Amino acid sequence: MTKLGVNIDHIATIRQARGAVEPDPVAAAVLAELAGADGITVHLRSDRRHIQDRDVRILRETVTTRLNIEMAVTNEMIGLALKFKPDTVTLVPERPEEITTEGGLDVASSVEEIRAAVEKLSEAGIEVSLFIDPEETQLVSAFETGAPLIELNTAAYSEAVPKGLKDHDALFLSELEKITSSTRLGEQEGLRVLAGHGLTYRNVFPISAIQQVEELNIGHNIVARAALVGMKRAVIEMLAAMNPVAQA
Repeated sequence: MTKLGVNIDHIATIRQARGAVEPDPVAAAVLAELAGADGITVHLRSDRRHIQDRDVRILRETVTTRLNIEMAVTNEMIGLALKFKPDTVTLVPERPEEITTEGGLDVASSVEEIRAAVEKLSEAGIEVSLFIDPEETQLVSAFETGAPLIELNTAAYSEAVPKGLKDHDALFLSELEKITSSTRLGEQEGLRVLAGHGLTYRNVFPISAIQQVEELNIGHNIVARAALVGMKRAVIEMLAAMNPVAQA
């Protein structure tokens, strides 16, 4: 059964829109775990546009499953990771003007820098994952950094099927094959494989069904659903969409 990491960034986005104290992403994390989430993910951005240092500190004290922090490969962020000691750090690209992460980390052009970050975090007992596009060059480079985990960027796949699955759609099949072949290559390289970005209740199952995919990280679509039905139900529904046989 594929695991689910719930990204709670956009609970904090709602809070920051008014500069208020609610909704609290920590409360959302508790509800997600009670609903069956296997982990909690937050992106601590350099501009602190949603998740704040305070959130990470309290989450580290309260998350009972696994805390994963997405962050850029900078001295500031590596220092904060060593301070907060999450279970996992996912290294991601970051651009100030972007609305959300726009692509995978270009590992191929910065292997040495990323290897140094991986070594520093690993020495502190923090597991490291690299968020990369499903491309052979990036996969091979990821292996060279010594990171044990990769998270495949599913944005292109998700954009090919924004409202639902179309098995006859050539673009959908092409993007799904990119993810599938990349998971196989990752496994061959000895990497554990995760995936995520833009996945929805409507399109998640084909990705979840890939044998090599250990876990999916999903945030925006769950939070959007939670705004209507509550966080616990939103997480339960996503788990059911990911693993329909297990939930039957």
